[in-house]
Amino acid sequence: MGMRGMGGLGRSLYQDQSVKDRRLAPGTTRRVLGYARPYRFLIGWFLALVVAGALLVVATPLLLQRIIDDGVAAGDRRLVVILATLVAAVAVGEGLLTMLQRWFSARIGEGLIYDLRTDVFAHVQQQSIAFFTRSQTGSLVTRLNSDVVGAQRAFTSTLSGVVSNVISVLVVLVTMLALSWQITLLALAIVPLLLLPGRRVGRRLAALNRRGMELNAELGNRMTERFNVGGALLVKLFGSREREEAEYAERAEAVRDVGVRTAMSSVVFFAALGAMASLATALVYGAGGVLAIAGSVSVGTLVAFAGLLGRLYGPVSALSNVQVDVMSALVSFERVFEVLDLEPLLVDAPDATDLPAGPLAVELEDVSFSYPEAGSVSLASLEGGHADGGPVRAEGGGDDGALGGTEGAGTSANGLRRPDEQVLHDVSLRVEPGSMLALVGPSGAGKTTMSTLVSRLYDPTSGTVRVGGVDLRTVRQASIHEAIGVVTQDAHLFHDTLRANLLYARPEATDDDLMAALRAAHVEPLVLRLPDGLDTVVGDRGHRLSGGEKQRVAIARLLLRQPRVVVLDEATAHLDSESEAAVQLALDSAMTGRTSIVIAHRLSTVRRADEIVVLDQGRIRERGTHTALLAAGGLYAELYATQFAAQDA
Repeated sequence: MGMRGMGGLGRSLYQDQSVKDRRLAPGTTRRVLGYARPYRFLIGWFLALVVAGALLVVATPLLLQRIIDDGVAAGDRRLVVILATLVAAVAVGEGLLTMLQRWFSARIGEGLIYDLRTDVFAHVQQQSIAFFTRSQTGSLVTRLNSDVVGAQRAFTSTLSGVVSNVISVLVVLVTMLALSWQITLLALAIVPLLLLPGRRVGRRLAALNRRGMELNAELGNRMTERFNVGGALLVKLFGSREREEAEYAERAEAVRDVGVRTAMSSVVFFAALGAMASLATALVYGAGGVLAIAGSVSVGTLVAFAGLLGRLYGPVSALSNVQVDVMSALVSFERVFEVLDLEPLLVDAPDATDLPAGPLAVELEDVSFSYPEAGSVSLASLEGGHADGGPVRAEGGGDDGALGGTEGAGTSANGLRRPDEQVLHDVSLRVEPGSMLALVGPSGAGKTTMSTLVSRLYDPTSGTVRVGGVDLRTVRQASIHEAIGVVTQDAHLFHDTLRANLLYARPEATDDDLMAALRAAHVEPLVLRLPDGLDTVVGDRGHRLSGGEKQRVAIARLLLRQPRVVVLDEATAHLDSESEAAVQLALDSAMTGRTSIVIAHRLSTVRRADEIVVLDQGRIRERGTHTALLAAGGLYAELYATQFAAQDA
């Protein structure tokens, strides 16, 4: 049986057979053709080469027939040599056609992969922070990798396979009928026996393959969780090496067993196909031999038939599963389009402008906020089974769960908010240019949520957030992020060099600029001690640095950006007293002439604020200076007694 058809058949059998009954979203095929339009000329040439290759499938058997009947039987040595040379030339031609097909296939396939990946990546980058707090990273990566590759097969292996197999079957059948209709009918009678193994074993192989993928995904997720720095640290401190090894071995054993069953089912399947093909060959030789003895067909015709059989059964078997191939490719496209069709929660207005130049005031007017419904910010297929529209899972364990890790331990329960739960209630305040506002309050009061509204990671449910007197909904998001710098409690660093992490804030900065920012953040001595200086890799999420060092690098990154509004979400929480004092001096200069909003648990930070706003259950309870609020004896006085008194002492 020909390898051309067997390759397509094997791929079909390992795919989920249930996809052939799936109903695609309306317009999917039209959008697929839209992605193919830029490559229509390449696809045309590709298909022409595929057709040419399919037409050549009968050339070699027919030449062999002529060699035997007209050359060998007639004793014509010259003709034998000429025809044998033509057989070699056909083989070379088929090789050249295969190379050209592969070149066009690669150009088309890799071009489609590039288009799809860049479109999906750019679209995902536009999504709000709420999208990322709900979506599984692994599912997003799968859309950019496996689904994109599956989609491009529609224009490479699937398209070429269908065209090539259809033409091959037609050409081979016509040729066989022309040679001997009796032997052709006998050969076709075997076709159902060849298709039977594919029908019976195909579903089993697809189910085993699907189960193997699930088990491998579980194994991969477990390794990812255990092999990152945070997971490895948790295992070291709280886990048991023996238990971890036993649980991993149990999962690996399941993968092994499925692999063995898949391999054995494949062997049985292909052995059955081989047996059926051998039976077909035996019948053709037997019946053809009888006809040859009777003089109805020539010996060369019999040899040609034997060569044509393998070029018939392979494509026929592959075409029997063509619906699975086509639908698998289209379903992959549909999964990619599902991401592309998700509208970003925040978009720039058509007439969006930039923030005004100069110092900026920050104002919240009658602001109320509830977290958005799941369906408006995410996809059920990306949430790992938690797609019921339930609580919005916020990143980390912060007070409101909007940016992560803002309130410290014991507050992670507040990182879940129901969409119908109001987080802020009619909040109004104003921070004058160059002044400092401190936000304090119990965990879950709404402090971090307020900071996300100022940097427009969310829009308020009602009310208005203004910066520089301009409603942020009318400002370009790029302008907002250029003007407003944020440092969170759990600052994130990429697994890259120190230089790359700093340049992320200002790519055009020089080494002198970098060192000046590090010096201002009182982290320059650390960099000078590092073996590779600025080119030192900081590790996954910056874990090669201490908490205080990582935070000071993040502050240096903020200083390098030179924003006009600074939001510090408990930015000094990880620092000891000495480091905090050093960084506070840097922040003093960084905040000079800039509007500053600080979520603080440090008394030293609160005392320096021009105004303190006390939040509780999403409402402003008190506001004033440290001295005035203490004298009032309200909620701030209680917070002082529980959080700040020890620091004061």
